[in-house]
Amino acid sequence: MRLFFTALMFYTRLPVPKSIDHSAEALNRATVFFPVIGWIVGAIGVGVYWLATVLFPPQFLPILFSMVATVWVTGAFHEDGFADVCDGFGGGWTKSQILTIMKDSRLGTYGTIGLGLLLAVKFFALQAMLTVEAFGWILALKYVSAHSLSRLTAATVIRSLPYAREDLDAKAKPIAQGITRPQLALAILLGLAPLLALIVLTGLWIYSLFLIPLLVLRWRLIHFFNKWLGGYTGDCLGATQQLAEVIIYLSFVSLLWVSI
Repeated sequence: MRLFFTALMFYTRLPVPKSIDHSAEALNRATVFFPVIGWIVGAIGVGVYWLATVLFPPQFLPILFSMVATVWVTGAFHEDGFADVCDGFGGGWTKSQILTIMKDSRLGTYGTIGLGLLLAVKFFALQAMLTVEAFGWILALKYVSAHSLSRLTAATVIRSLPYAREDLDAKAKPIAQGITRPQLALAILLGLAPLLALIVLTGLWIYSLFLIPLLVLRWRLIHFFNKWLGGYTGDCLGATQQLAEVIIYLSFVSLLWVSI
């Protein structure tokens, strides 16, 4: 429970017991609970959406409020990482330039455009899902699965690459020690749980095919980060989570469209 609350403290704005400290060792071990944070963030997004549909039509405002809730509860942690990656790789041509730009707290043109487009794709993908499928437990599980699997994808990057900043002076410093095989195995189980529940409830094993685009995305990002940085940073993990989340939404939309 201490490790779980440590992860909750680091990855969200949600309150935790006062006895939980900022131990780097505990946070490194708490990485295994990264997918569980996805359960919680996804559940909050679903709850806010459901409450908003009481007052507003279901297609637009409730989706937007749901996105606002998930951004608020995480403190825009991962969105900030994605924007920094856009700025860093858009404006830098060497490892040192990229790392310097990503460390800058100011938002540049690449980050602004990239984040705006990412959020737009996320909004319209969710809207498309609701256009052809009524809101219910199945759709809620899809939403939670996206948050859980996207965080699992980011956790696997930690296992596959070294940390890129030699001074460890960044947001990912506490988790830069990596993740062990047993920790990764547990993280995989936790990350896949919502998707497995979705498959069991619907009896549709085709949902397991959604892992293919995630594996392709992971492979490309690992190759890309390793080529330019020789490893990952906290911003790289945030960008991985955001891109994986969007990929999952698009996979659901594509399946719904093809099946019509």
